[in-house]
Amino acid sequence: MTATIPYTWTIERYHQAIDAGLFVDESLELLRGELIVMPPEREPHAYANIEIGDVLRGLLGQRAKVREAHPITLPNNSEPIPDLAIVQPLGKVYRSRHPGPEDVYWLIEIANTSLSQDLTLKAEIYAEAGIEEYWVVDFNTPELVVMHQPQGREYTSIGRYRSGAISPLVFPELQISVQDLLD
Repeated sequence: MTATIPYTWTIERYHQAIDAGLFVDESLELLRGELIVMPPEREPHAYANIEIGDVLRGLLGQRAKVREAHPITLPNNSEPIPDLAIVQPLGKVYRSRHPGPEDVYWLIEIANTSLSQDLTLKAEIYAEAGIEEYWVVDFNTPELVVMHQPQGREYTSIGRYRSGAISPLVFPELQISVQDLLD
């Protein structure tokens, strides 16, 4: 009997396959070398993504770029597509590469059906890559889960908020209404 060994994609091979048109009609993420099919986006998720993006753009102005549902490239053989990535405003640099961990201020995932994956696999991948701050907007509870202090594959500081205001680590002067994120 022959053992089955799954094929592990590298970021380079994944990009070659995309360039060759292999995944034209697919919505995929590369997570630790595995291709993950992303579920179709329903109306509540799309609405929240747009509204939260608009709130953040209004607060941040030119200090950061808010990217909605675009890849970031991580050293752990991953190219996830976070719902929102708040990154350094590097302009045309992003024409030749996706933001990497050194460019990311913080990431936000909007969770409805993806909550388990967002709180486990994605949290591990982001922590392992050294992403300093990761938020999950949980519509089921509803609450905002805020993770800081990555160490290995986990965040050592996790807070849960249902009201009040939150300030991202990199912009402590900002006061973001938790309710604006959950509505």
